Amino acid sequence: MSTPPRIHHLDCGTMCPHGLVALGLAPRDPGHLVAHCLLIEAPDGLVLVDTGYGTGDVATPRRLGPARHLLGARLDPEQTAVARVRALGLDPADVRHVLITHLDLDHAGGLGDFPNATVHLHAPELEAARARRGDAKLRYRPAHWAHGPRWAPHATGDGDPWRGFERARLLEDVGVEIALVPLPGHSAGHAGYAIDTGAGWMLHAGDAFLHPDEIASPPRRSRGLRAYHRINSDDHRLLRENAGRLGELARDHGADVDVFCSHDAVALRRRQGA
Repeated sequence: MSTPPRIHHLDCGTMCPHGLVALGLAPRDPGHLVAHCLLIEAPDGLVLVDTGYGTGDVATPRRLGPARHLLGARLDPEQTAVARVRALGLDPADVRHVLITHLDLDHAGGLGDFPNATVHLHAPELEAARARRGDAKLRYRPAHWAHGPRWAPHATGDGDPWRGFERARLLEDVGVEIALVPLPGHSAGHAGYAIDTGAGWMLHAGDAFLHPDEIASPPRRSRGLRAYHRINSDDHRLLRENAGRLGELARDHGADVDVFCSHDAVALRRRQGA
């Protein structure tokens, strides 16, 4: 890669799950959750990692279903990814690729705002979202892909290794070196994205963890976080295993790999330089 990509850290959603906090089922610090998305200025267009909530959610909140009340979603048109792209002086029509960590409503709500983009994701996630069995009816909202996205589901069984994650597969057509890193547990096909910044790597780990203490050495998890993960995980054992592996990655490669998750407001502000 000759020219390092310019990468923007975007805040594309605010959630204040006060009911869950009161029950000890969500982190209390700093009092709200964010939807941390990335916008990458690639040689052949823009690449978006997750979308947060979209303009359709703002216009019709009920399409999010009852989960929006549990999350305490604050729907602000200026926080949508499409508005964030415009605020940077860029054209949303230039978003050629959207990389989805998973299709939960707070990560995929803005897909319809980028109707011409190719949507990359881990193949098992698309299968789970289409099936919508059991509790998946709460997390996956078909209105978010009613426009008929150009799906690009990626299988990773024969993928290239990346920093000890043996089943990663490099995406070959986004103009930037990016590895899809399978991190199942939170959802059936949950994945992270490792991006070569030119000065090292960053790994957007989605909801593989919620607080940096979970990948600390040794890891620390409050009772509320443990309960939250049990309730919201497709496979809690896999989620714990992958959080442990991310902790090893942060410990052993922290000098050249920046690991962060989707909902940590403090981590987002730090990376925005605030």
